Order: sequence, then C-alpha cells, then structure tokens
Amino acid sequence: MDVLLLGTAAGGGFPQWNCWCPSCRTARTNPQQAHPRTQSSVAISADGARWFLLNASPDVRDQLGHLNGKAPSGVRAVPIEGVVTTDAELDHTLGIALLREGRALQLYSTTAVRRVLEEDSRILPVTQAFAEVETRDLPLDQPVSLRHRNGEPSRLTALAFAVPGDPPRFARQDLPGHTVGLLVKDEATGGCCVFVPGCGALDAAILERLREADLVLFDGTFFTDDEMIRLGISDRRARELGHLPVSGPGGSLEQLSRLPGRHKVYTHINNSNPMLVEGSPERTSVERAGLRVGDDGMRFTI
Repeated sequence: MDVLLLGTAAGGGFPQWNCWCPSCRTARTNPQQAHPRTQSSVAISADGARWFLLNASPDVRDQLGHLNGKAPSGVRAVPIEGVVTTDAELDHTLGIALLREGRALQLYSTTAVRRVLEEDSRILPVTQAFAEVETRDLPLDQPVSLRHRNGEPSRLTALAFAVPGDPPRFARQDLPGHTVGLLVKDEATGGCCVFVPGCGALDAAILERLREADLVLFDGTFFTDDEMIRLGISDRRARELGHLPVSGPGGSLEQLSRLPGRHKVYTHINNSNPMLVEGSPERTSVERAGLRVGDDGMRFTI
C-alpha cells in the first residue's frame, strides 16, 4: 500500500493567512526553516495509480498534483476512486465540493458525518447538484472494502473507530461516530496504516488500534495544552478544543513513543505549533522520541 501525505497542516494551512505567530512569521521569512504546508489530507493506493483520499481538504486541487500518473489517453481523467472521511469539519470536507468536476464520486462516511454533510454544512447536496455522489456507510468497528468506481475491490479495507472529540460547531446534533480514526489495511500484504487527525484523548482501546499499524498518522495540532492561551489567540486549552497536546504528562508524544510501529508521524499540525520549525527544541524532542513531524509530500510504502 502506498501512503502519500497530501497536506499536514490543520485548518487554515501553514502559514495561516491572517496569523503572525512566531511559527507563521518564520514560515514567511525563512520557508526553508519552516516549510509551508497545506491542510490535512492523505492519499492511499494499492496499485500506485488509483487513489482514495482520507479527507478532502480545501487545498485538494493543488494537492492532487502530488499524485503520480501517466497522461490519460482521453480528454479528462479522474485519479480519485473515492473519499473516506474522519469527520465533517470544513478543513476535511470542503474539498468534496471542489471535486465536483469529476462528475462521479464515492463517499465513505459514518452515519453521523453524512448527516452533518447533508443537513448542516450542506456540502453533500451542493456537490450532488453537479456530480453523482454514491454514499457508502462506514459502521463503527467493522472493516469495509474500498472499491474502485467500476465496482472492483481495491484490496484495501477501512475500519472506522470512535475517538474523543467535538462535533463541528455548526452541527445541530452530537451523534455517535461524528469523529473517528481510520485503520486502513492492505489485504494482500497485511500492511496497515492508522490515520487519526483529530483526537482529544488516548485510551486503551485506541492505543490497541495504533499498535496494529506499521504507520501511525496522528493528531499533532497543538504542542502544549495552553498553546493558544499563551499566544493570546484563544482562551481555551487544547483538550477543550478536542485535541490531545503533543507534550506534557499524558501527552501524545509520551504515549506514542512506546508504540512498536515502524513509522509514527504527526499530521494536522496547527500553525501555532512550534515543532513546525526545523531545529527548534520542540522538533528535537519529537525526533528524539522516535517520531516525525509530517510534511506535505511524504510517502510511505507498507
């Protein structure tokens, strides 16, 4: 299975257009020291040619340029077989509407996520005005075969599991399955990737899912619990915003460093996070613990 990190920043990208925090300032003045990043999304493929997106960000048009592929013989070609969602947040789903020119799209989501896309953000009916969208259910804790648009199995399966987090602020209901992680497995090789871009806490059940993976892509939104407060951006802590901080007692770094997986990578990194800066103490602490800070264009074969 090929895994390509299309975007690794949280909502707003990096640097964020209206932010001059220390990390964003470094990204503007010295981009070699703090690489610009687009909003979080991953592409997976069993054959290196036909791809499924894990979330579809507002930057999807530019992100698709990372995909390798031969020039099509026809006038138009669609390299995306489907989109698998972890939640209904705008930075993870606005790209669905931007894929409308493909005329046909498969959308895998939990019932809770699909309901928000249908009734609250209205992204699904807007997209359906331009394209045929085939919705496929992702029941919790049950593997689902990801199929190509022609109906053939891709040999990849996706299992959604609930993680702590908040529903989108525009969601009218708080339904089970509004925020999930995805365990994607290659049935032919046994390769396994877990993608959790948003997670408010790590319990024994989630850690057990992560232990199964050769590649863990995990929520790196905030480095410290009080990051946004110290910068004067918000009066809420990371955990109050539905994100487990990287550092500190019980933080994700402490827990993920104990996992056996070959690759452990932070993604969905907020623009305020100082680990985005190369050579910073925060970056050094992550790397010493055996983890990596995700960057757009990173590729893995598992």
